[in-house]
Parts: sequence; C-alpha cells; structure tokens
Amino acid sequence: MENQQMANREMNFFDLCVACARAVGRGCVALWHLFAHMLRLTYRYWWLVLTLVVVAVAGSWYYTRVENTIYKVNAVALLNGPTIQQFEQAYTPLRAGIPVEPDQPLNRYMTDREATCFTTFRVVDCLHDGIADMVDFKRKSSPTDTLKVQMHDRLCLQFRIKKRDFDKLPSIEQAVLDYLNSDEAMQQSYAAYLPNLKNEVAFNHEQAQKLDSLTSAYYFNTPTQAQPMAYSGNGVNFYGDRRVRLFLNEIYQQHARLQRDDYRLQLASAPVVLENHFSADPKPVNGRGKCVALCLLLGWAAACALAELIDKRKAILAWLKA
Repeated sequence: MENQQMANREMNFFDLCVACARAVGRGCVALWHLFAHMLRLTYRYWWLVLTLVVVAVAGSWYYTRVENTIYKVNAVALLNGPTIQQFEQAYTPLRAGIPVEPDQPLNRYMTDREATCFTTFRVVDCLHDGIADMVDFKRKSSPTDTLKVQMHDRLCLQFRIKKRDFDKLPSIEQAVLDYLNSDEAMQQSYAAYLPNLKNEVAFNHEQAQKLDSLTSAYYFNTPTQAQPMAYSGNGVNFYGDRRVRLFLNEIYQQHARLQRDDYRLQLASAPVVLENHFSADPKPVNGRGKCVALCLLLGWAAACALAELIDKRKAILAWLKA
C-alpha cells in the first residue's frame, strides 16, 4: 500500500512537470505566432511602420542629447553619532520625492527637478578592519552576514542629475548636507557622540605613550651590545630581546587604532559628513544606444498595433454599431 502511494506521488510530480513543460511550449508557440503576425502587418503597412519607427528613433535621439543626459552621482556619508535608522528617517522625504521645508536650500533643487531619485545603499566591510571596502549597489548583502559586514556608520548616498546641471552639483551637495544636519534627532546623537570620541582619542594617545615608555626604558637602560638584533617579520629590524618583542604587535595595533580615531575626530565636524564629494557614474542612465534600441522596439510594436486596428476597422465598426 505504501509503495502504491509513493508511486502515485511520483506520477503526480511527473504529471506536474509535463503540464509545466506543455504550458511553456504553448507560450513559445503563441509568441511565435504573434511575431509572425507582426511581420505580416509590417509587410502590408510598411509605410505606417516606417513612419512611426523613424519618429520613435528621432524622439529617442533628441531625448538623449548631451545636455539632457542623466547620470547617477554617489558619495559615501560618514555618520558621527546618528544611527542608520535616524538617518533613514530624515532621508525619507528625499527618497519619496517630497519637497522639503521652503527655508531649506534643497527645496529649490527638488522643486525644479534638478536633483531626483534620492536613494541610499549599504556600505560593506569585507576585511573587518573598520574601513569601507565596497558599496552594495545590488542590495545583496544581509545584516546577518558575518563575512561581508554592513557598516553601521557609513552609507552611500545617490541621486540623479542631468549633464547640464553639473555646475550646480557642489551647491546641491551642500544643500543635502545642510538639510540632513538640521535634523534634531541626529544633532542630539552627535552632541552625545563627540565628547566620547574625544575621550577615546585622548585615551589612545595615553596608551600609545605608555607602550613607548615600556620599550624606551629597556632601550636606553640596556647597553647596545647586550641587545640582540632580531627580524620582526614585517620588514623592520630592531634591537631587543623577547621581553620587548612581546610589545611590538601591540604598538602597531595601537598606532593603527590611534590613526583611525584621529581620522574620525578630524571628520567629526557635523552629524553627517561626506568622505568624498559626489562623483558621477561614467555610464549614463539614458544612454543613447539603449534608448534608441528600446524606442525602436516600442515604435515597431505601436505601429503593428495601429496597423492591426486599421486592418480590423470594419469588424470594429460593425461591433460598435451592433
């Protein structure tokens, strides 16, 4: 009995595969018949199809002229205190295309459609060293991924701008920063973050001096001939015994941490700052080749639809009069 039920299940699954294959086959046949019918309409009403295709190509050529070309511009924003959630909440009006307060300089650029399609992307740290390695433009990273970790203090900002408005890009960049830094919640987070960052930098400087003093005391109080030379493994030859070499990695790590914190403190002039200015993607959104090909197909499809209406005009009129 169990073998018979298992056989029925296998047959049911096989029947399902056959039904899916037949459906795909019928769809391919239907598409082929539609394509053949469009070819016949193109042959019969070639003058109409040619006219609409030429108009569509001319329109796409005009739309993709140099001054009207649209580019994506990107920049990495550093969050000095605010969380990702606070930033996204302040960024929601820009993402939704809602004009901001009239007293904000950004309102004019959004109203005039000079800056459009605001969005954000997560920044990924692949080496786990606190340095941004890549931007997840395809949105494939996961918050639970332990290999490609999403950074909590950096975001990639992106919007679109036309070629003719490139000279306004610095003003738009400053307007975006002024709008984001005027958010009250992010200002409060920044006010709590800055003193902690200064204390951390001071603590790291103090620890670096202590490590230096531990090694300096041995170097200056021990004769040179009593200090065997050793190779550290990273290109540095130094004098010292095993007791001193134990501190070498800690010294390197401490100075790397100190350099990173000094960099953060130098950039911590506002709740949101840009690590780099907005730069345009070299590949335009409305590239001429892509737009011409798309408009060519759309013009041909529209011409075939119009030709079908002309071909069936008598039947349509009879149906309307019935």
